[in-house]
Amino acid sequence: MEHATELIDWSRAQFALTALYHWLFVPLTLGLTFIIAIMETIYVKTGDVWWKKTTQFWMTILAINFAIGLATGIIMEFEFGTNWSNYSWIVGDIFGAPLAIEGLMAFFMESTFFAVMFFGWDKVSKKMHLTSTWLVAIGSNLSALWILVANGWMQHPVGMTFNPDTARNEMHDFAAVFFNPNAVSKFLHTISSGYVLASVFVIGISAWYLIKRREVRFAKRSIIVAASFGLITSLFMLTSGDESAFEVAQNQPMKLAAMEGLYRGEERAGIIAIGLLDKEKELGDEKEPFLFSLEIPNALSFLGYHSLNAFVPGIHDLVYGNEKHHIMSISDKMQEGKLAVSALTAYKTYKKEGKEAKAKEALKDFRAHEKYMGYGYLKKPEDAVPNVALTFYSFHTMVGLGTWFLILFILVLYFAMINEIEKKRWLLYAALWSIPLAYVAQECGWIVAEVGRQPWAIQDLLPVGMAASNVASSSVMITFWLFAVLFTGLLIAEVKIMLTQIKNGPEAH
Repeated sequence: MEHATELIDWSRAQFALTALYHWLFVPLTLGLTFIIAIMETIYVKTGDVWWKKTTQFWMTILAINFAIGLATGIIMEFEFGTNWSNYSWIVGDIFGAPLAIEGLMAFFMESTFFAVMFFGWDKVSKKMHLTSTWLVAIGSNLSALWILVANGWMQHPVGMTFNPDTARNEMHDFAAVFFNPNAVSKFLHTISSGYVLASVFVIGISAWYLIKRREVRFAKRSIIVAASFGLITSLFMLTSGDESAFEVAQNQPMKLAAMEGLYRGEERAGIIAIGLLDKEKELGDEKEPFLFSLEIPNALSFLGYHSLNAFVPGIHDLVYGNEKHHIMSISDKMQEGKLAVSALTAYKTYKKEGKEAKAKEALKDFRAHEKYMGYGYLKKPEDAVPNVALTFYSFHTMVGLGTWFLILFILVLYFAMINEIEKKRWLLYAALWSIPLAYVAQECGWIVAEVGRQPWAIQDLLPVGMAASNVASSSVMITFWLFAVLFTGLLIAEVKIMLTQIKNGPEAH
């Protein structure tokens, strides 16, 4: 048992390491491709060579990020087979389909036209080059679409049937998987957050040039495009974030409760704008969860259920049940799950022995309890609670920074339009130092999405402990540190190359 726990912990750590590093590269690609496409469109429309130089500079930055980002993404997909082979067996028919489509449809298109975009200047017509640039932007976002369809299914599994003979979940409704509301809201919120990060990145680098009094014309033009794009996409991000929170409330109420540190359910529940959790708080005690907090009344009820008076279940309600609001306890779900597991075992035994009548009865019994089969593998009800502190602080950091970026875009765009941006050095420094904050917000968002649904690899269906491969924990440990060194080296290389390109500037390019 100790070995199994160690293996699962190291497998989770390795996948988290790969995913967090990978997401340092992806959002910049998602947003910067569209910003570049907008800049090149202006160049083609106006014929102004300055816009061509501006486009080419940011294209060079994109190429550096794109090339290094590929490595982490490929490694992450391989980890499904090495560290999570049980997961791949049980849900591979469903999870693998979007990833396969992503490779065949989106990645090939993105890679093919990337070559034309980067090397095709003066080799193809302006319109053909512009078309290639837009197709790269569309292709990179299509890649994100299929990956997030797969991830959205993990958060809310739909469109499948469990086959007791193979112990696999098999897709029966592709449309349900593709149009899964959780996947749609996750895709829209994720790509819009990538657009915001890219806008902050372009504004921050341009602000550095203005601080140094270099490349003034280039910097001002870049700021106006990026701030306009960032402002529009931030407003869209707020809308998609609201829809994403609504889907979480419907399908992952435990995650919502952890996001807000809500231990006891409430009607007309408020959102904690600022709060400090009590480290001594434990599930079931009577302590207040916060040492101090500032609450926005009724906001959580409205956010989660689109009603100011709605009841929002807390962690205590979800673990121990709430008869008044018809919430089943985890203990009852675990009992149902154990019955499902037992019936499945009996079915397979009877099938093997050729006892068809008994197998049919066991299958009927399994189907009656199948919904809660995943809970049958939990050790105790409290295992269904994610890390509340990590989820809460990550969520509120993400929301707080997202609000700041919206304010930043408004201020930068206003002063840029009245041609006073150079005089506002405090704003330029704020824009420059917002670049790392944008990456912090991105990582916090994924921590909320993935840590908030623990202990599930597939929500309510497959616990993480049942998804891991049966390999030596020492092997996973060694590869964890190898990947840590490799990814850190790649990140340092990317930053160093980018800083060199930025220091040289668009004129040197």
